[in-house]
Amino acid sequence: MIQISASSAFKSSEIPTFPGVYLYRDEAGEILYIGKAKNLRSRVKSYFSKTDKPAKTRQLVLHIRSIDWVIVNNEVEALLLENKLIKQHTPKYNINLKDAKTYAYIALTREPFPRILTSRRVSRKLESFGPYTDGFTRQDLQRLVVRVFKLRTCRKLPKRACLNFHIGLCSAPCNGNVSLEQYTRQVDQARSFLGGDYEQTIQLLLAQMQDASQNQHYERALELRNQIASIRLLTQRQIVDNERRFDQDVMAFRRLGEKARAVQMGVRKGVLLGKKEFTVDLQPQVEQEFLKAYYATNQIPREILLNQPCWENKTEKKALEEFLCAKRGAAVSLTVPTRGNKRALVNLAEKNLESTLDEDSALVDLQTALNLPVVPHVVECFDISNLGEEHVVSGMVRFTDAKPDKKNYRKFKIKTVAGQDDFASMGEVVARRYRRLLEENATMPDLVVVDGGAGQVAAAQSALSALGLQLPLIGLAKEHEEIVLPNEPTPLRYDKNSRMMLFLRKVRDETHRFSLGYNLKRRQMKLREEFRNSAQYSGAGNHVKS
Repeated sequence: MIQISASSAFKSSEIPTFPGVYLYRDEAGEILYIGKAKNLRSRVKSYFSKTDKPAKTRQLVLHIRSIDWVIVNNEVEALLLENKLIKQHTPKYNINLKDAKTYAYIALTREPFPRILTSRRVSRKLESFGPYTDGFTRQDLQRLVVRVFKLRTCRKLPKRACLNFHIGLCSAPCNGNVSLEQYTRQVDQARSFLGGDYEQTIQLLLAQMQDASQNQHYERALELRNQIASIRLLTQRQIVDNERRFDQDVMAFRRLGEKARAVQMGVRKGVLLGKKEFTVDLQPQVEQEFLKAYYATNQIPREILLNQPCWENKTEKKALEEFLCAKRGAAVSLTVPTRGNKRALVNLAEKNLESTLDEDSALVDLQTALNLPVVPHVVECFDISNLGEEHVVSGMVRFTDAKPDKKNYRKFKIKTVAGQDDFASMGEVVARRYRRLLEENATMPDLVVVDGGAGQVAAAQSALSALGLQLPLIGLAKEHEEIVLPNEPTPLRYDKNSRMMLFLRKVRDETHRFSLGYNLKRRQMKLREEFRNSAQYSGAGNHVKS
C-alpha cells in the first residue's frame, strides 16, 4: 500500500506493472474508488499526471490518501474481482446506477394452478418475463394472455367460480371445471407466448378456430379470430426483426460537459421492450464503467450493440466479453455495427438519445448565456399565487437534469406578510426555503428562478443575502419573456423558441401550475369549512325552534 499525504509527491515506482485491481482510500481508510487495470502502475499514474481530468475525477484525487492493490493473472480476472469488490463495498466514486423507474415484470406463480400477475421485482417464488419498460404494452400483453389462455388472477383459489369464469376470462380450476393436466397445458402455452414465441400461439389458435368453425361453433370461432387479431396487432407494434431469435441489448452513449448520457434498449427474440435512460458523472472510460455497472444487476443478453467502442484495443474488448461471458454463463459479443438491421437498431437508440440531449444542451446554453459557474443541473423556481388578499401561497418546483423532480416540490403558505404583497411574499418563501436547506446541510441548487420581474428578483436577492448565500438568481418576466438579473436595469432578451428559453418557460409554467393548484386547494378547504359551519349553525337553529 502507498500512503499519500496532502502535500507529498506521488511515487508511482512502488506500484507493480501487473494486471490487477486498485483501491483508493480516504483519510479514514474508507474505500473511495475501485478500478481494474491491465497495467496497475500506468493506470494509477494517469490519475495524478493528467491535467484535463473530469470534475468528479479531480474531486476523487483530492481525497485520496492511500492506494492499495490486488495483483491477478489477467484482465478478465481483474474485471471479475473489481465487480465483486464494488458490490461488496459500493464506493462513493464508482458509478452507481439509479434508474428513475422501477420496471415491472409479468409473472407466473409457482403453484399447481399458477396465476398471472404483475411484479416489480424478480423472486424465486415467481417465473418472471420482462422487464417491460412500456407500462401500456405490459398491460396489453397481460390482458391478452388472460383472455387467450384463461389463466386465473385471484390471490387464493375460491370455493366457487368467480366473475372471470362467467365472462370467459378464466377456465375456473377452483371448481374442477378444468383438470390439472389441461390447466398445465394452458400455462405452458402462455409461457411460450410470453417468451416471445408468438407465431406458435397464432398457429395453435388458427387450428382451434378452424375446428370450431367446422363444428359450427361460430361464436367460439369469432372469439378465436379476435384473439389472433389482437396478437398480430400487438406484435406488429413491437417486432423489430422477426428472424432474430436471440436476445440483444442496444447501447448508445454521448458525452456532454461533465456528464455522460446512455440509452439502453432491450430486444428479446425480436421484440423491442422499450428503453431506459441514464445520466452519470464523467470519468475515465465512463462507457466501459457504465457497462460493468449496468450488467452487475441486469440480465446479460447474447449480443450487445454499441454506437461506439468502449475499449482501447482488441485485447481489452476480448477481456470485457470474457467478463460478461463468465457472468452470463454463455457467450456474449460486443459489436459496433456499421450497416444492416443492427445498425438500424443503433440508429434508433441514438435517435432516442438525441431527444434527451436537447435537454442537456439547453442547460449548457443556459450556463453560457448567464455565465454560470457550473451547468445548472439543479434548478429551483418560485411563484406567488393569490386571489385578492386571501389565500396567498407559493409553490416551488425543482428540475434535476432538465426533468421535473417532483419529490422535491414544495408548497408554502405565506405567514409573515399581510395582504397582497408579491415582493415581500417572494422574499419570505425564498428565505424559508434556503434557511431550511442550510439547517439540513443539504445541496443548494445551481440556479434559482423567480416568476416575475425586477421587484421579485430584488426581494429574492435580499433574502439570499441575509442568509449569506450567493446563489445564481434570475427572474423570468412574462410580458416579453425577458430574463431579469439582480442589480441590472436592462433585462436580457433571447430567441423565445431557443432551447434555453423553452426550458425556462417550461420550468416557469410548471411552477405556476403547481402553485395555482395549491391556491385552489386552500380555497376549497375554506369553502368546505364555511359550509360545515353554516350547516352546524342551521342545525342548531332548527334544534332551538323545535
